[in-house]
Amino acid sequence: MAKSIGELLVREGLISEEQLEQAVAQFRRDGGRLVNAILSLGFITEEQLDQFLHFNLPVPLKIVDTGLSEVFLVDLLLKAAYLEAGTFTLQRMSQVLSLPFSVVEELIELVRTDHLAAIRTSSSYTSSTQVLELTQRGRERAEAAFKISLYVGAAPVPLDDYAFVLSRQSVRQIELDKEWIDSSLRHLVIGDKLLRQLGPAFASGRSIFLYGPPGTGKTSIAEGLGKGIPGEVFIPQSIEVSGQIIRFFDPAIHTPIEDKKNRGDASLDLRMNLTHDPRWKKCHRPVVMVGGELTLDMLELRYDYSSKFYEAPVHMKAGNGVFILDDFGRQRIEPRQLLNRWIIPLERGVDYPSLHTGMKFEIPFDQITVFSTNLNPLELVDEAFLRRIRHKIHVQYQTEAEFKEILRRVCHKQNVHYDSEVAEYLLSNYYLKQNRPLVGSHPRDLMEHIIDQAHFLQLPPTFTKEAIDSAVANYFVEL
Repeated sequence: MAKSIGELLVREGLISEEQLEQAVAQFRRDGGRLVNAILSLGFITEEQLDQFLHFNLPVPLKIVDTGLSEVFLVDLLLKAAYLEAGTFTLQRMSQVLSLPFSVVEELIELVRTDHLAAIRTSSSYTSSTQVLELTQRGRERAEAAFKISLYVGAAPVPLDDYAFVLSRQSVRQIELDKEWIDSSLRHLVIGDKLLRQLGPAFASGRSIFLYGPPGTGKTSIAEGLGKGIPGEVFIPQSIEVSGQIIRFFDPAIHTPIEDKKNRGDASLDLRMNLTHDPRWKKCHRPVVMVGGELTLDMLELRYDYSSKFYEAPVHMKAGNGVFILDDFGRQRIEPRQLLNRWIIPLERGVDYPSLHTGMKFEIPFDQITVFSTNLNPLELVDEAFLRRIRHKIHVQYQTEAEFKEILRRVCHKQNVHYDSEVAEYLLSNYYLKQNRPLVGSHPRDLMEHIIDQAHFLQLPPTFTKEAIDSAVANYFVEL
């Protein structure tokens, strides 16, 4: 299950259950942060806490350190070499397989001993200068390996290692405060009442249900808070489960943090240039958003019968981050079908992906799951499911003051002079008299109409009553 920092410290044996209870009691009594209570009580030192929070993944120095079998890694190397027209170097295989030189050297020694490859050329006695070539026997074994799986790339990490790291860098260990939420949402205009609800919701690291009329900023709020979550996490490039490979790292979702020391160079001992296991990429915490396109099969492992390996489901890629289900209720499947898929993960903190062979395995379900909808929640889900969602937050229409501030910011962003009298004209004539709700997205949309009109007339855009009249005529539907 996803665990708080206190629970993780207990699991690692750094504090006891009794000490955690004492720290929680002090934290609830005095406020602040739980880790500060643990430190003040002297249960751990700041150095121990820092080492715990900034753990690293040791660099594998030998095949046995990878957690993978020799046969598996040899086949992976042979397939990579086969795609290099049969000729390869130690450095190239290290790059393709994301393994240190020492591990690749051991693999090359194995393939040479088994007469699967031979040295083609060498400018010195060192292995880094050797160009090797697959033998006929090596090519035949590579072709046989391709029949099992076409995957060629970074060596995967074992499932147990992935589950451990996922739990170790849990999103619930992050302690967020009011300063953080104010900073994350400073680009939006949000009332104090809503801010007081959003802070504890995201700080809990649990599920959130945002509901309310369209255009009130639910999606922007969820995305802004998701991107504002601090910290970095290790993301595996691929995972191995019972000999099957699951491709995990997704450049469309995961944003790497460049580590110059981990890029390596052509030196003889790349171990000295690696700060962590290169099979993992250090990234910002992921934020995944899906909408009406979501289907049930997107939440399951996707097996490609031609390539014979898996792609991790979209919500699994959001591990240790935020998963936003936008426009909930507008998917092509019944909401209850979709929600049934989430009941166990939300309640127990674990998920059970299934291989095409029927084998299921367990992984921690660690993410802030945000359901966002402009439909009536009671018509979408039953009370039983709502109980499993920790925080339900109603995002309502903007107040007059908030609407004006949004309008002012939109004008500033577009380098258009803001006129308070024109703003009053807009509110009075097109909102208050029309009994039209103050929707937070309207100022942006109306300004886009003003800009379109100005560009057509080849004039600079201006925030005037005439421009407002023209924009409103094209924006609102009057029957």
